[in-house]
Amino acid sequence: MPNSFRNNIRDTLNRPLRDLRISVTDRCNFRCQYCMPAELFGPDFEFLPKQKLLSFEELTRLTRIFTSLGVEKIRITGGEPLMRKDLPLFIKMISGMEGIQDIAMTTNGSLLASQAKILKEAGLHRVTVSLDSLDNERFGKMNGRGISVSRVLEGIEAAADAGLKVKVNMVVQKGANEQDIVPMAKYFYEKGHTLRFIEFMDVGNSNGWKLDQVVPSRQIIDMIDRELPLEPVDPNYFGEVASRYRYKGTNKEIGFISSVTQAFCSTCTRMRISAEGKIYTCLFASEGTSLREPIREGMDDDQLRQLITNVWEKRTDRYSEERLSHTHELKNRSKIEMSHIGG
Repeated sequence: MPNSFRNNIRDTLNRPLRDLRISVTDRCNFRCQYCMPAELFGPDFEFLPKQKLLSFEELTRLTRIFTSLGVEKIRITGGEPLMRKDLPLFIKMISGMEGIQDIAMTTNGSLLASQAKILKEAGLHRVTVSLDSLDNERFGKMNGRGISVSRVLEGIEAAADAGLKVKVNMVVQKGANEQDIVPMAKYFYEKGHTLRFIEFMDVGNSNGWKLDQVVPSRQIIDMIDRELPLEPVDPNYFGEVASRYRYKGTNKEIGFISSVTQAFCSTCTRMRISAEGKIYTCLFASEGTSLREPIREGMDDDQLRQLITNVWEKRTDRYSEERLSHTHELKNRSKIEMSHIGG
């Protein structure tokens, strides 16, 4: 659909819909404490059966509808998206779709080495790999499975060798891995991959979040600046999540995602499709709107487009901004688990 005919919808705060995050599975082979703690997601935990997941054909149809509403960027998430069988097939189905400028994926990297080349060939542009420490013991404890750092690093280098753009995300949690901030910065400075630090957030209801476990981005910037001097860089586009910096005297960048201490709700342009086919207008949402039943009950494209439009145009979400002044009141609010809608 030509851009001039696209319906660029806006919410109640005049935010456009530009980004779609698609969770293709709720399963993950990690048990990170801030996302899927092993004590809650144990061996008997019941994940979604196949029939409750949207098929690739259903997801492709929805992607086309979303592009007609202004979406330009697709991010594939999970759970761990590479646990969805034949994922490159879905990427190939949406690759080249008119209106899409970028297809990215967020992954823990543990399954990436063997799939990076085929993902690139299918049409994937970028990967963001989660890695919270370079220390094997700490990383194994944090991922809850004892998976080694080297396995993730192999995935990162395989992705780069395949021609995928690579970013690395590190969630910083006080008492868990703040000692790894500078070593991570130095390592990825040398490797040339952009590293982004994420403040520990209260996603879902199972990660035991406490405000005093947050290491503010300002503190992280100061720690790195003392070792590797930094300077700020202007945003690339409206709605960019990370604050960008570069190492002085270079074109190498580093980023900081500060949704706790410096909320960026006012420029949020993202909608999410959960693993079970619900749309959510906020990472911290309590309720979603199902698309799975309408699709399977025969709703046509125009009706689905109107359903999505109605949800977005009524959107008032500004959770992170509200958290700044109402932390205790919002702390126990029920929220969708991140394993269902990605990061």
